[in-house]
Amino acid sequence: MAQPYRVVVLEQNQVAPPPNSVPTTSLPLTFFDIPWLLCPPMQRLFFYDLPQPTNHFVQVILPSLKHSLSITLQHFFPFAADLICPPQPLKPHLLYAEGNSVPLTIAECADDFRQLIANCPRDVRELHPFVAQLPPARVSSDNTRVIPLMSMQVTVFPNKGICIGITFCHVTADGRAFHHFIKSWASIFRSRGDLTFLATSPPLHEKAVIKDLNGLEPIFLEEWWKWASTWKEEDSVLIHDILANKVRATFVLGRAHIENLKHRVTSECTTDLKPLHTSTFVVACALIWVCLIKSQNGGVSNFANNDKLYYFNFVADCRNRVEFPIPSTYFGNCLAICFVSLAGSELVGETGFFKAVKVIGDRVSELESGALRGAERWLLDWKEISELGRLVTVAGSPRLGIYDTDFGWGRPKKSEVVQIDVSGAISLAECRDEDGAIEVGLSLSRTRMNSFNAIFEQSLKLL
Repeated sequence: MAQPYRVVVLEQNQVAPPPNSVPTTSLPLTFFDIPWLLCPPMQRLFFYDLPQPTNHFVQVILPSLKHSLSITLQHFFPFAADLICPPQPLKPHLLYAEGNSVPLTIAECADDFRQLIANCPRDVRELHPFVAQLPPARVSSDNTRVIPLMSMQVTVFPNKGICIGITFCHVTADGRAFHHFIKSWASIFRSRGDLTFLATSPPLHEKAVIKDLNGLEPIFLEEWWKWASTWKEEDSVLIHDILANKVRATFVLGRAHIENLKHRVTSECTTDLKPLHTSTFVVACALIWVCLIKSQNGGVSNFANNDKLYYFNFVADCRNRVEFPIPSTYFGNCLAICFVSLAGSELVGETGFFKAVKVIGDRVSELESGALRGAERWLLDWKEISELGRLVTVAGSPRLGIYDTDFGWGRPKKSEVVQIDVSGAISLAECRDEDGAIEVGLSLSRTRMNSFNAIFEQSLKLL
């Protein structure tokens, strides 16, 4: 396989909110936050065309980029805070204090910018030099762990483009909150300090809007403390071995494909007493899930009599639901964790796609009447199901408007979710170049990627 791209570090900075602009603040974790204590860091890359030499970027663009980031962190200060994990029975919480900051590395790369933003399969290791590295956790004398929550790296490709890499801990914010942050930063930079965007939609940090009416916090804390007692740092050797045998690719489900999938469901599933939920998200997830299962372990024939359950996991935003009067600008986590399952033989059978649509669609419909139904088992289910090795998870969402993140250089040429290389999740985003289409990011062994590609393309031809 090709060797990773080579970057040269030019600067290492610390960017903080303006002095004395944010008081010392301790934020408790809600029951929506606690499950994400167990989640590895999120790693997002944004690639932009920027045909400027490196010295122009460093001298002209970078000062404004850092200044606008400082202003943005004043309003999104939890990203500059630390996660404080004291020994049981004390609760973990976020703590911001004067002097807290976000590491910002400035680097340069002279390699092929266009290769990085391609959709075709390529070595997963190509993207990792552009991923920001979080500083290591610290352990105090009373055994309290202090964990930084965000790090950034901006890599310049001279006269070609730029990559903004952001790594953050999910316990701080979900995808909606993170994209509120990144769009605010982009708006402030693009407008040269105009805070109109923030004034119209300031982040809400009031954790009291989350009401724990079902007593979930103590249940989740108990599970967290059990897992924290056996806390292990990531095994870099194991991660290296995982990455060495993988490629990643982006597949596009066009608007016409999605509409044909929906039509196929509504026209062929006429025996159900109630109509199936056929949103873009549901039909896209159903198709990818089926294609992924068919692409593994030698193909469909090995699943003919396979009654083992295979699981699909996704999350759903609980803001602005009837049972949760939580504003869309709430900053933190506000996600219901959802699992569905089907037997292997059902997934690869002739009606596998329709069955996948039904179970995913039914779960989405159930959210409208009770997003927290079964929530007490979120962590237990995650632990038990993930250990089986038959789970597909979703990272990202086509509703986040990723390609609307404009710093003044135009829409991103590409955005990537890098943590899927290790987690094995699929990433979803709206398509950059076609309204109503979806980009699907996958990271698989080369053999399985070839198999998936053939099955996926054949599925689209049958529409």
